[in-house]
Amino acid sequence: QVQLVESGGGVVQDGGSLRLSCTVSRYIYSAYCVTWFRQIPGKEREGVAGIHSNGGTNFQSSVKGRFTISQDNAEKTLYLQMNSLKPEDSGVYYCAYGFSSWDYCSLRNPGDYHYWGQGTHVTVSS
Repeated sequence: QVQLVESGGGVVQDGGSLRLSCTVSRYIYSAYCVTWFRQIPGKEREGVAGIHSNGGTNFQSSVKGRFTISQDNAEKTLYLQMNSLKPEDSGVYYCAYGFSSWDYCSLRNPGDYHYWGQGTHVTVSS
């Protein structure tokens, strides 16, 4: 079993920054992705940014240039640095871990990811 724990959410003003963390209890796949999704009430969960075990990253177009993703392999922790935040970035952010049969992380299908954290809330006030 794999457990993921997110932290770092909060309330920030428009234009502010937050850093989310996701700690993975263990890696069970040789090729994997850890991807951040966010969800707004009434809307489907959408992929925001992912990092592949090969180090490659993938970002939703709306966050490119504002968000970065990194990992500390020794600590099994992933970070999502969110800068220049906008109200539309608000939502519950989940990190997800899954096997990857490609060399990039899919942001399209939450069903590709088998393990999920409990989520952390991000509110960007205008």
